[in-house]
Amino acid sequence: MSLTADVTDAGARVVEPASVAVIGTGAIGQDLISKIHRSPVLDCRLVAGRNPGSAGLRHAEQFGYPVTAAGIDAVLAAGTAFDVVFDATNAASHLRHWALLEPLGTLVVDLTPSRVGRMVVPTVTGVEATTGRNINLISCGGQASIPVAHALATRFPVTYVEVVSTVASDVAGRGTRLNLDEYVATTRHAITTFSGVPDVKAILNISPAVPPATFRTAVHARIPGADVAAVRAAVDGAAEQVRSFAPGYAVTACTVVDDRVTVALQVTAHSDVLPRYAGNLDIINSAAILVAEQHAARLGRTARTEAAR
Repeated sequence: MSLTADVTDAGARVVEPASVAVIGTGAIGQDLISKIHRSPVLDCRLVAGRNPGSAGLRHAEQFGYPVTAAGIDAVLAAGTAFDVVFDATNAASHLRHWALLEPLGTLVVDLTPSRVGRMVVPTVTGVEATTGRNINLISCGGQASIPVAHALATRFPVTYVEVVSTVASDVAGRGTRLNLDEYVATTRHAITTFSGVPDVKAILNISPAVPPATFRTAVHARIPGADVAAVRAAVDGAAEQVRSFAPGYAVTACTVVDDRVTVALQVTAHSDVLPRYAGNLDIINSAAILVAEQHAARLGRTARTEAAR
C-alpha cells in the first residue's frame, strides 16, 4: 500500500499516521477507540457497528470519527483500503470478515478467538504477522496466562497446565458469551502451542459478584522438582515484560507445593472508558494497539502533531 503524504511550505515530506478502522462497538470496541485516539501513529478513519444507537458509535462520534451502522459493508465500501482493521465482533463473524478483507492487503487484528490468523502474544511471539496479514490475539485469558506458561515451560519440565480466568459479568458482553466454546478451545490450543505441553485445560468463569471482580487468571502447572526461587524468578521476569505494554498486569501470588505450581495474576485496566476491574479487555486491547503501532512503524508512518489529535 502506498504512503499518503502532504508537502509542507518548506518542501518537507510529512507521512500520515496509519489509517485504521474498528468493527464492533461493544465495550472492547469503545476502549479500542480511546486507545487509538491516544496513539500518535494511528488515525481512526471509521468505526463500524450494526446498531445505530450503540454506545460505541456515540463514543466514537465524541472524538469526531466517522461512524456507521453498516458493519463490514462500510469498511469494504471505503475509497481506499485501511492500513489496519480491528475486528472486535465475534469468532463466527470474523470468519466472514476475513474472507472479505483478505484481498484488500490490509492488516487485520482479530480480537476474537477465531484461530484464523497467526496467534500473537507480544512478549512471546513478537507482534509481526510473518505470514499472511491476519493476527489473532487468542483471548484475554490467553494474553494473561501464556507469558507465564511459556516462561515456566522454557525453563522447567512442565507436564500439565491449567488456566482459570475470572471476568466480571458486566464486562462479559454479547460477543464474549457467544464465543465461550471458541474461547476455551482457542486458549487451550494456544497454551499448548506456546508451552509445548499437550495436557492443558482452560476455564473461563463469568462472575456476577457485587462489587465486580477484578480480572484474574490462575496458572496451575505440574513441575517435578520445582524450585521456588527459580519459579518465582521466571514468573516475575515474564510479568515485567508484559507490563511494558499492559501496566496493570501483576503477580499476586506464586506458590510451589511438591510438584504443583500456582501463579495468581491480576490485571487492572488503564483506560478512559473501562472500569479498573475490566483488565480482561484492557490487556487484549493493549496488545492490539501494540501490534498496530509496530505495523505503522514498519510502514514508515510518522506521528501526528498534538494539535492534529
